[in-house]
Amino acid sequence: MGPLTALPLTLCVLFAGMILVGVLDALAWRLLGRVPIDDDDRLTLGGLRAVIRRQSISTERPDLAAWRLAPALYFGLAAAGLALVPVAVAVGRAPVDVEAGIVVWGAVEALTVIAVFLHGWSSNALLPLMGAYRFVAIGLSIMLVSMFVLIGAALPAGSLRLTAIVESQRELWNLVRQPLGLPLFLLLGLAITLRGPLDYADAPDLAGGTSAEDNAQLRLAWQLARAAMLVAFAAMAATVFLGGPLGPVLPGPVWLALKAGLVAAVLVVLGHLLARPDASRMMTFIWVVLLPLSFLDLAIAGLEALR
Repeated sequence: MGPLTALPLTLCVLFAGMILVGVLDALAWRLLGRVPIDDDDRLTLGGLRAVIRRQSISTERPDLAAWRLAPALYFGLAAAGLALVPVAVAVGRAPVDVEAGIVVWGAVEALTVIAVFLHGWSSNALLPLMGAYRFVAIGLSIMLVSMFVLIGAALPAGSLRLTAIVESQRELWNLVRQPLGLPLFLLLGLAITLRGPLDYADAPDLAGGTSAEDNAQLRLAWQLARAAMLVAFAAMAATVFLGGPLGPVLPGPVWLALKAGLVAAVLVVLGHLLARPDASRMMTFIWVVLLPLSFLDLAIAGLEALR
């Protein structure tokens, strides 16, 4: 797939997915019968109107260039991650088909930490900076869990190329081979999309955290970038653990869209249902519980690959 085709395709899919995320969020609020603390935290028409009407504010001596760059960087990382996802099993059927696709996705995860930290640091205010530092501590820790999980997913394929990982699931999905893999990977999704129990960057207890001092335009850009990252993560999870475009009768891209939509819906529901614990408790939980579970997941995947 050539670059002239890849970029428009990736952006079209990304924007379509962002609309889906907005619909899922609206449905979650309605079905749960809850009212959001801040209306402009919802990616709906009402939420977007609230963002546009938000009073323009500015802190003392902010880094305006970095403040504006952060949402663009976050969105760009989402687009880069989505471009790695193959729409068919054949080599070359991803917008960006590289030999070390899993490694590139890992770089997207790591650079997300920089984007979120930049967003909080650049406003030169206390609460955004606190949110940024909390996210760095939690985000980097949960990415260690993701690293072992993704290595386990690559073992049956004997390759880091995403098309090869999809092909290795033709008889059996990695969800079955690695029963711990997808649940652990979903926790990373909650972290890098700033949702639910792992939203330590933009949490209400910090009055919005890294977004606390955003003006209307920056707030809107940040919310859209968060939705874009959710789309990219859902597509990657569907590819690595649910066979991506593999499936009977329907075309590969349709199967990929259905599976990614299911993962996105699960993340939205978990983000609304699960409470956020104290940051120190979450850090302990990651290192004492989740990291050993990721080791166990890798061992299970390794034993399965040796059979």
